Amino acid sequence: MPREFSRSDRVASQIQKEMADLIRTHVRNPELGMITVSDVEVSRDLAVAKVYVTFLGARLSAGESVKQLAACGPELRRELGKRLRIRVLPELHFAYDDSIERGMRMDALLSKVSQKSSGDGEGGQDS
Repeated sequence: MPREFSRSDRVASQIQKEMADLIRTHVRNPELGMITVSDVEVSRDLAVAKVYVTFLGARLSAGESVKQLAACGPELRRELGKRLRIRVLPELHFAYDDSIERGMRMDALLSKVSQKSSGDGEGGQDS
């Protein structure tokens, strides 16, 4: 019977938990605001981990915020190595996760369409 989760999925889950705590305790840049680790994808050979982050209240653009966070990458990787018990520690790559913004934009568009359709329906009944 196959395993429910692959090793890379289990490692990704553990990295996500640990990175969230490490970023909270080790990244002291107020320009980045609050950083959330939304997902981690680990390659099958466990050599590379792509860490998806979002920023709330950041004073910098998303791209610049990711660059600032990536500058802390070596320190975060070193601390991650102390917490995880795996033979080879993945190289960390940070990426901005825009899914929350896309979701909010879609929600706003759906609300706008809903308001227009209810407004059009009322206007047609008065005539």
